[in-house]
Amino acid sequence: MSSVELKLDASVRTEQGRGASRRLRREKKLPGIVYGADKEPVAITVGEEQVLRLMREEAFFSQIIDLNVDGKTEQVILKDLQRHPFKPLVSHMDLLRVRANEKLRTSVPVHFLNEETAKGVKAGGVVHHDLIEVEVECFPRDLPEYIEVDIADLDVDGSLHLSEIAAPKNVVFSQFSEESEQDPVVVSIHAPRKAVEEEAEAGEEAAGGGAEAEGGGEE
Repeated sequence: MSSVELKLDASVRTEQGRGASRRLRREKKLPGIVYGADKEPVAITVGEEQVLRLMREEAFFSQIIDLNVDGKTEQVILKDLQRHPFKPLVSHMDLLRVRANEKLRTSVPVHFLNEETAKGVKAGGVVHHDLIEVEVECFPRDLPEYIEVDIADLDVDGSLHLSEIAAPKNVVFSQFSEESEQDPVVVSIHAPRKAVEEEAEAGEEAAGGGAEAEGGGEE
């Protein structure tokens, strides 16, 4: 698990609108909103420095955060982080409340194991991450920080589908469904594109040479 405590201190935001948001940003504060759990949405402000520090942690984007709003703490997950179109700044954040006795659905990152020593890589193949995160459904207490996928035995032109990945206890991959036949590829290994193109060109040249030889024999 993450060694950094996922905590945010916030205050209720009474002023809203573009002008108020600009003033907040000048004060190094960010506007946000907390919603869900059958409660009224609450507009908040959080310190920009807090958010930027937590953004360096992978877990911030998928794990449960303790949000303290004017002395009252509730658990939330980050649902959306709106960024400035061309500056390295955050402009707004959406936080969803979670309940201990209700399942939640969110995305967690995928960590790939043994990439450099995979069978297909040793044979000259290139790893392609078809999914870098997967959507899970579980109770908050069972939320994994990430999903590990071991590709040590994956060969060239091989792939692993979501149905082949072991889900942690009490966790369901919501992107996989036997009923709808949804089973996305998580990772695959392919021959380098240049090698494939050269092989195809060689095949075309060989075929062309054979045709010319046949044509020459008819004259």
